[in-house]
Formats: sequence, C-alpha cells, structure tokens
Amino acid sequence: MTNKVAIIASNGGVFEAYKVFNIAKAAAATDQEVAIFFTFEGLNLIHKENLIHKDVNGQLPLPEGKEHFAEGFKRLMFLPFRN
Repeated sequence: MTNKVAIIASNGGVFEAYKVFNIAKAAAATDQEVAIFFTFEGLNLIHKENLIHKDVNGQLPLPEGKEHFAEGFKRLMFLPFRN
C-alpha cells in the first residue's frame, strides 16, 4: 500500500481552497506524501495577484451574494470565539 495522496484543485474559490488544503493537511498529518495539482480556475489559488485579503476586522470574505448571512453567523458564534 502506498502512502501517497494526489489532489486536483480545479476551482479557485476561497471555500474550495479550504477543502483542498484541509484534505492535504489531514493526509500530511497521517504521514502521507501529498501532491496538489492546480488546474483551470485552481491556478488562481497560487497566483500572487489573487491572494485572499481579510477585511478590517480580520475576517475572510463571504462568497458573493452571501453578505446578508454575515450578521446571522456572528450571532451564532459561541462567546469564546467572538472577536
């Protein structure tokens, strides 16, 4: 049995990046060799011009069209995790 994991990152969105890198991190934590292949829109994840910038509160942006959920998410957070 080989201890290698290959992941294809074909979408360049913020939340898709979380999925790719979380899977890669979990595989690496179990001592597996990890390779990520960036293709199509996934190339945007590794270009310097497309870095994800946090807002003035240090929060990552919500996907476009989801801004109205922001207040609800803040209310749902547990007190120890609030800023």
